[in-house]
Amino acid sequence: MKNTDRPIGIFDSGIGGLTVANAISRVLPNEQLVYYGDTEHMPYGEKSKELIREFSLKISKFLIEQKKCKAIVIACNTASAAAYEEIRDANKNSIPIINVIDPMVEFVIAQPKYQKVGIIATRGTIDSHIYQEKFTRRKPDLNYAALATPLLASMIEEGFIEDKISRAVLYEYLSDKSLHDIDALILACTHYPLIKNEIDEFFGRKIDILSSADVVAEKLLKILEIEQLLSSHKKAPDEFLVSDLTPQFERSTMLFYGEKRTLEELKLM
Repeated sequence: MKNTDRPIGIFDSGIGGLTVANAISRVLPNEQLVYYGDTEHMPYGEKSKELIREFSLKISKFLIEQKKCKAIVIACNTASAAAYEEIRDANKNSIPIINVIDPMVEFVIAQPKYQKVGIIATRGTIDSHIYQEKFTRRKPDLNYAALATPLLASMIEEGFIEDKISRAVLYEYLSDKSLHDIDALILACTHYPLIKNEIDEFFGRKIDILSSADVVAEKLLKILEIEQLLSSHKKAPDEFLVSDLTPQFERSTMLFYGEKRTLEELKLM
């Protein structure tokens, strides 16, 4: 198989990364995707870095060695923070590894209009200080506020969107005084685009709500162009794998991907 015909591997702690997969499908319609959601071990946001690294390395190894993927997208902020460097170093001079953090950081620091940005994410992502460190180092004059919002991913997985529960939880989090006077809010979890409209409404549609999915898809396109790995036409259907298959996850694919997708169960550990 030619390098250009090999699939793109995407993985997440669950099915929230389907928002990234969907964006990649729109930007790169000729590419075959192999998605792996580690639903058995979700959420990663409450687990130790060591455990997240262990899970992430096993999944990426499977995608590279068994599925012959030509590029890997870590479609999870928590896994990107905990395991990106290890996965990148394990595959040096082999294939491109893309995380969901660096493309967003690059996008934000390129915007001169942003004076203060907010970051909401799982506790694991916020406690890693990865966004804070990158912004401090690369754009010292940018003010930021990082807030852990641990209930949101589980709330979204359970389908609580645009209802009394989601509005109450969002109000509690977004009313935090640290988010006052922000120009933009980074949704630093791949689940959060599903509640982007509610978040936008809370802020009166007066700030930019930034989702990593589209930014990552555009970054992947540029990398594949540079590496001469773009596929000219699609030759195989996409694959969607999960480590634990339940009816709830099957139903939620419509929510996260925008259309019905059949999931297959495959345990790696």
